[in-house]
Amino acid sequence: MNNNEEFEWTDPEEGDTSAEDISFTEYDISASPNDFNIKTLFDFIGSGVVKIPGFQRNYVWDIKRASKLIESIIIGIPIPQIFLYEEAKNKFIVIDGQQRYMTIYYFMKERFPKKEKRLELRVIFDEHGSIPDETLENDDYFTDFKLKLPTLQPQQVNKFSNLSYSTLDNEDQVSFNLRTIRNIIIKQNYPDDEHSVVFEIFNRLNSGGVNLKPQEIRTSLFHSDFYDMLYRINLNENWRNLTPFKIPNLNMKDIEILLRGFAMLIDHDEYKPSMTKFLNKFSLKAKQFENSNIEYLEKLFIKFLEKVIQTESDGKLFYSKTGRFNISVYESIFVAICAEAFAEKNLSVKNIDIKKVDLLKEDSDFFNATQYDTASAANVSTRLQSAIRILNQ
Repeated sequence: MNNNEEFEWTDPEEGDTSAEDISFTEYDISASPNDFNIKTLFDFIGSGVVKIPGFQRNYVWDIKRASKLIESIIIGIPIPQIFLYEEAKNKFIVIDGQQRYMTIYYFMKERFPKKEKRLELRVIFDEHGSIPDETLENDDYFTDFKLKLPTLQPQQVNKFSNLSYSTLDNEDQVSFNLRTIRNIIIKQNYPDDEHSVVFEIFNRLNSGGVNLKPQEIRTSLFHSDFYDMLYRINLNENWRNLTPFKIPNLNMKDIEILLRGFAMLIDHDEYKPSMTKFLNKFSLKAKQFENSNIEYLEKLFIKFLEKVIQTESDGKLFYSKTGRFNISVYESIFVAICAEAFAEKNLSVKNIDIKKVDLLKEDSDFFNATQYDTASAANVSTRLQSAIRILNQ
């Protein structure tokens, strides 16, 4: 079976699920329902008790869908439950329900994010951990949040249309504030140093409806300063020009590619299948990275991009000979070019010889290792050793 990793925003971990089976008898997990009213949910977001992790910061709802949610809350229509993961005492991260949480927050702030500014808002969120009031008040980023609701009859006007939170009548505002949404809080009690079972639970929770990809779940569970760095470099213009799409992928596929590059650079000697578990383990490890280490890795990546641009290639350096962006090709070149500099903890990244890159892509062992059973330990080793040998000879 062809398990190639050519980059079309497909899941590079597809076909790698057999190694993900987990025996739940080895874990102690609790899931408790809690009914919080809307005012409490709003306070949770503002105080940081509930955190919106990296993959969810890009708000995607339009004003009509957001308005329908607010209307449903006001008139008492039940809202789907929200899933939270208890990271620590009084510290939770949203796994499923971020759009609902943020819609409530924006409505009560009476501001709605402009679609064309949401990527910038995500960067601002990364820098501050929230959206500062001065940004919320900036009309370049937000418009006033007034409900836009359809009418059933041509001459009929929805009583809530064009209202904001502050212009709701007192009774409706009180009803809105006191409505509850069920929050399911999941906690892993044992072992306290692993997230594997939580990853699997959230993967199953999202198997219906909008199915979150492994990287989306991973980014939530292991969010860290290192991940914030990944978000920054993912916006780098040179990097975006080397990928098939200029806009970051909503399912975090490009973040996963960057993560894999660093994971292979740092821990390739420890790799063993599955790729999912390897990236989870590395992401957990990265939560402990010191800021100085993260800053160095960021500079190393930027230096690597400079070397790529200097090759004066056609932007297809990471494309396989079949003509599509290939994740295995990218990580192999990245590791081979940066390995020596990383070992010495300097920024003396090697130059890239495009002729050697072409030789690498034509190498039969390398090609086969990028096309079939790509997550096997043997093929990972073959790719990296071939790249180091050919590109550095």
